[in-house]
Order: sequence, then structure tokens, then C-alpha cells
Amino acid sequence: MPAFSKIALFCTVFGLTLAGAPAGYAHELETVKPVFQSAIPNIPGKNLVAVVVNYPPGGKSPPHRHAKSAFIYAYVLTGAIRSVVGTEPAKVYQAGESFHEEPGAHHRVSENASETQPASLLAVFIVDAEDQPLTVPDSNSDTR
Repeated sequence: MPAFSKIALFCTVFGLTLAGAPAGYAHELETVKPVFQSAIPNIPGKNLVAVVVNYPPGGKSPPHRHAKSAFIYAYVLTGAIRSVVGTEPAKVYQAGESFHEEPGAHHRVSENASETQPASLLAVFIVDAEDQPLTVPDSNSDTR
């Protein structure tokens, strides 16, 4: 992958983290590490992007949405992740469990379910190649 593409991917994926925590945000934010990006050769105009999201104890993401075309598969690697997508009830996913997000879904809660142990997940995006950024925090993120 050319250096420019790596820099663009890094900036896109870290957009949520670089946006900073909302006022009054008591917990640390997650860190996001890009691990893979490639065009999908048999689906013109689509990319496959994978990131690892690491949550410190008590860490969380502000409420957010993803790129409008993004279908997301999330697999919990370590610990336990509490998630609320759309109007679904809160659910805690343990290491080895997975969930998905439909395009346009509102990810209202994404957080480490533990105050003492770290947690991580692998998020795999199938997304239109031009659909950027991958993650956009809510304009009013301090609503939990």
C-alpha cells in the first residue's frame, strides 16, 4: 500500500479518537489500530477495512455512526464489550463472540464492560471506497 494511502487510512480511522472526548467525559477513550485495507476485487467500488479497537479498563467510545455504506462485523478479541446499536437493548459480548452493524446504524454505546480489565475487538468494514470518514461521533456525544 502506498505511503499516502496508509496515512489517509490512519487519519480516517483515528478521526473519532482525534476528535477528543466530549465535555464531562469521565473515562478514557479507546485506541484504534488499522490492520488491513484492500479493494475487494470481485465487488467493484468496495473496500475491506479492518481495525483493532482497544479499550482500557472503563474505556468507551462516544456515541457515533459509521460511513453510510459501511456494513460492520465486530469480533471481541479480549475481555467484554458492552454495545447498544440502534434501538436494540444493551448487550455484553465476551471474548469469542461477535455482532454486526447494518449500514447507517447508530452505535449509541460501545464500551469496555469492565472497570478493571482491558478489552479489545476486531472491526471489519465492507464499505464504498469513497465513503469517508469511517467513523463520525454524534454532534451531541454527551448523551449517555
